[in-house]
Amino acid sequence: MPCLALVIAYEVCSRYVFNQPTIWAYDTSLFFSAYLAALGGAYAYQKNAHINVDILYLAVSNKTKRVFNILTGVLAAFFMLILILMAREKFAEAVKFDYRKMSNWAPPTHHFWMMLIVAAVLIILQISSNMMKDIFYIFTGQDLLPEPEIDTEQEDDQ
Repeated sequence: MPCLALVIAYEVCSRYVFNQPTIWAYDTSLFFSAYLAALGGAYAYQKNAHINVDILYLAVSNKTKRVFNILTGVLAAFFMLILILMAREKFAEAVKFDYRKMSNWAPPTHHFWMMLIVAAVLIILQISSNMMKDIFYIFTGQDLLPEPEIDTEQEDDQ
């Protein structure tokens, strides 16, 4: 995010202060935005910030929530596998034929496809981790890893 902000700030300054717009800032900001969205998906999944159907999810027990998590995890992992296969093909094509973005700067696009592969792998790893925790809870009724305790005295001091 800071890199994206710097690129946009540089472009605004170049364009409006010095009247010298760059040819690379627009494409760079698009790539950074795509990186943020794709890689942010794994982070959102780790923090359980992904979308649920709350009307169903909040009305069921913890065990049923874990079953829902496993089912949606399987679907998401399947989607990520398809994304990996397609992005791998596109990456190979982009390298082989030197695909470039259609703009004045014309940067290569192979890194974009590689980033999608990396993001999908990270999401699959996070899904796998969450599924192991959920399966453990379903069979034992306990969390696999206890939630970290928050030191209330330390919070009061701040």
